Amino acid sequence: MAFAQSADSAGFQSDTLNRKKLALVTVTGASVYAVSIVGLYGLWYKDYPQSSFHTFNDNKEWLQMDKCAHVTASYYIGRVGYSALRWSGVQEKKAIWYGGMTGFVYLAAIETMDGFSKDWGASPGDLLANTLGTALFISQQLAWREQKFVMKYSFHSSPYAHYNPDQLGSTTLQHIVKDYNGQTYWISANISSLGLQKTRFPKWLNVAAGCGAEGMTGGPGNSPDATFSERYRQFYLAADIDLSRIPVKSKTLKLILNTIGFIKIPMPTLEFNKNGVKFHALYF
Repeated sequence: MAFAQSADSAGFQSDTLNRKKLALVTVTGASVYAVSIVGLYGLWYKDYPQSSFHTFNDNKEWLQMDKCAHVTASYYIGRVGYSALRWSGVQEKKAIWYGGMTGFVYLAAIETMDGFSKDWGASPGDLLANTLGTALFISQQLAWREQKFVMKYSFHSSPYAHYNPDQLGSTTLQHIVKDYNGQTYWISANISSLGLQKTRFPKWLNVAAGCGAEGMTGGPGNSPDATFSERYRQFYLAADIDLSRIPVKSKTLKLILNTIGFIKIPMPTLEFNKNGVKFHALYF
């Protein structure tokens, strides 16, 4: 992620194909793909019963927060692929299509393994979400050669994970990945790039809309031992900072800023839910 976020913003792009760089990108990408897929199979799928390939409709689970995660993941993996190819000197349009499709291809492989697992199945909803994330990146790069709208992620601890640690995690690191109650997914729009350059807004200032959900201890419904039963959605509106647009001279600092650029910066935030409007002085 550090490489990908910086390749198109720290002056690392090239319009001349560098075969050594392309070979490095290809070998590294293939190795990461193979190791991660094999590792994921060994850790997650190997000990579960297998079956013939089948699909499974999970669109009503987790109040669709898992679909937001798929959109965000496919978007950023596609951005990684594009930036890596541009760094190698691959032509812009080829890099957009071949690199931008990386997220969809990678997540489709995982979806295929789900399809052969007896307890799960390939999810058409997940595939659609992967397509949306890929399309978000590719369409913007084709139209504007920049990302005016970016996906972002934030997390805060929730009180629900201990009801179902198998699915929601038992450690903080697992909660960050698994506990949808504490996850918020954002789409962040850069104000200056939307035709408002003549305003006094700084070029790094964004406005972000987010979605979240709480009260979930299971996918389709809550676990029987939960002391509550209400599951509800949350929507957010907040200012944001596009770290990649902050003007800095140091390439190292720019690399750091771009590495963490997918994280939504905590800001004063308005929350809209079934109970009305709530103000957070600082929302994570």
